Amino acid sequence: MIPAVRPWCAAILLVLAAAGGAAGVDDGDDDPNAVRDPSYVAARQALRGRQYADAIRLLSDALARDPRDADTHNLLGFAYRKSGDLDRAFHHYHEALRLQPDHRGAHEYIGEAYLMRGDLARAEEHLRTLNGLCRTRCDERDDLQTAIEQYKARAPGMR
Repeated sequence: MIPAVRPWCAAILLVLAAAGGAAGVDDGDDDPNAVRDPSYVAARQALRGRQYADAIRLLSDALARDPRDADTHNLLGFAYRKSGDLDRAFHHYHEALRLQPDHRGAHEYIGEAYLMRGDLARAEEHLRTLNGLCRTRCDERDDLQTAIEQYKARAPGMR
């Protein structure tokens, strides 16, 4: 006998199946079958559309229900960073890494935030961490490596 699925769970699964993954948004959630908070799912859609204020509101709602979700903290940091609020972005990246020290997405995104602040050394620390976490192909490591290379190309004295 198959148990009944709550309507909101079924809706989430349909959204996840249709969406595949958020282009340009990687929350580090390696389990594509994970059932997520509806606000988290809607926030990923808002991020795809670069609707950062909507994503911040939705992710804040999800975080109110589960303040220990590292993926939600990571995406909230992403939304704040993309909206220009680095202080809040750093707060959520640090919280994601406190909750899950091996969160590859948070390491990538905080490294990119450090580059926005002009702190190459800290960005490279997170790249070294990703080098240790990634034994095979790793988009987070590759993306941060590319961002660091581009940063250095724009600032020739940074090598």
